[in-house]
Amino acid sequence: MSKVQGISFFDRLLSLWVALCIVAGIAIGKWLPLVPETLGKLEYANVSIPIAVLIWIIIFPMMLKIDFGSIVQALKMPKGLTVTLVVNWLIKPFSMFGIAWLFFFVVFKALIPADLAKEYLAGAVLLGAAPCTAMVFVWSHLTKGNPAYTLVQVAINDLIILVAFLPIVGFLLGVSGIAIPWNTLLLSVVLFVVIPLVSALITRRLVIRQKGKEFFEKVFLKKFTGTTISGLLLTLIIIFSFQGEIILNKPGNILLIAVPLIIQTFLIFFIAYGWAFKWKLPHNIAAPAALIGASNFFELSVAVAIVLFGLNSGATLATVVGVLVEVPLMLTLVGIANKTRQKFINH
Repeated sequence: MSKVQGISFFDRLLSLWVALCIVAGIAIGKWLPLVPETLGKLEYANVSIPIAVLIWIIIFPMMLKIDFGSIVQALKMPKGLTVTLVVNWLIKPFSMFGIAWLFFFVVFKALIPADLAKEYLAGAVLLGAAPCTAMVFVWSHLTKGNPAYTLVQVAINDLIILVAFLPIVGFLLGVSGIAIPWNTLLLSVVLFVVIPLVSALITRRLVIRQKGKEFFEKVFLKKFTGTTISGLLLTLIIIFSFQGEIILNKPGNILLIAVPLIIQTFLIFFIAYGWAFKWKLPHNIAAPAALIGASNFFELSVAVAIVLFGLNSGATLATVVGVLVEVPLMLTLVGIANKTRQKFINH
């Protein structure tokens, strides 16, 4: 592969591969429905086991780069965590509500019936109240983020989700007695953080003990080159094979839902990224801090929408649109972060 500025030919065309995989997934869902139907049966607590395995494959190589010493060191740098937590929990859910309400009830009032607008708003709020858990490791990897720091950010966010998701969603939607699928939430944390982390730490320790650190860093880690991106692309094909029929049946509504979600994503990213820049944080901390808030824990959002409002509801459709727009948007933000890396070095 030819390389430009350390980025392989494959990585430079990642947006193209993502687009092709999205199209492939939708086509499979439309013309080979038996595939998503079969895969859809392989789930537990609303978590798709095939997708969970692929996300594990995505995350494991990045977890291999983490040692306990770097995790302890990350905890000694609270500024990045402050940016992440304030933006994720004191700004993001409320800005999502405000932007979604403005578009669904004012800007698009003539295009969306009031009852449907309420459902779309609910789906947007579910997305806004759940910062990313798994895929943020991919975005951090693509911006050369500090893997230990990213892990700490994700772990703390997971703990906060356990106590803050319910009251925030209940407050914004005015809904009491919300039934949160705790199995989905806890299983996601175990699958996407605990298992890959423990497995990677054990693997790292065994390889270094037997072969040495130089072999681990220069030989062993290179065996996983391309694993993360390949896993991402396969995940997209499966996700969009599940949602292909919905996307094809309601293309106009999807565009209307996507507008506030896109605006919200850029807003949250630039708030966090700008704040990190002002605080003179290093780029490998600033980029993940901004990206974790811009992306969403869509597995939880979709599962809660289905439980609360039903599979065919507007709320569920809104969370699915969140999945649809997230990857292209996050790749765009990754590109912005990479292009502005030098500014963090010189500031």
